Amino acid sequence: MNVAVDPDALTDEQQRLLRRYGVWVTLGMMVLCNVIFLGGLWLTGVKLEQLIRIPDVFNPRQDVCLRFTWHRVEGDPEPVRLCSEWIILSDPTGETHAIQKDTEVVKGGDGKLYFNYGARVDYRVFVFGVFVVAIILFGLWLKGYLIRRYRMRLQQQTSSLV
Repeated sequence: MNVAVDPDALTDEQQRLLRRYGVWVTLGMMVLCNVIFLGGLWLTGVKLEQLIRIPDVFNPRQDVCLRFTWHRVEGDPEPVRLCSEWIILSDPTGETHAIQKDTEVVKGGDGKLYFNYGARVDYRVFVFGVFVVAIILFGLWLKGYLIRRYRMRLQQQTSSLV
């Protein structure tokens, strides 16, 4: 019986070594990609809580107003007195909250006041997303490259033994 030997085939021991190498490369890439990610955050100085702004809203039933200021209101000739600094009683930090500087106060057709908080998303969040995707793609490519290279080395060892 003649059995054809495939030069690309790996022995059971080599397949076990390749699987173990793949696990170590995967763990190493997890660490490396996280180091790149955190290093990028540290170097750029980006604060994640500033990328998406959630406006602080004064609720007179649950908050305590500390300071009132006069604000110009679109649609009304007279300025309106609004709470500009307050404490949220349910906030355990006890920090004071203030109305954002780019908040516009508008008087609606029904006579009520409405707040236009402007853009809530800082467009740097999209650059941040591209950075994260680039790290993931780089990690996947590098992992595949390293495993292919190790497989070729194992195959060369097998072919040199035959």
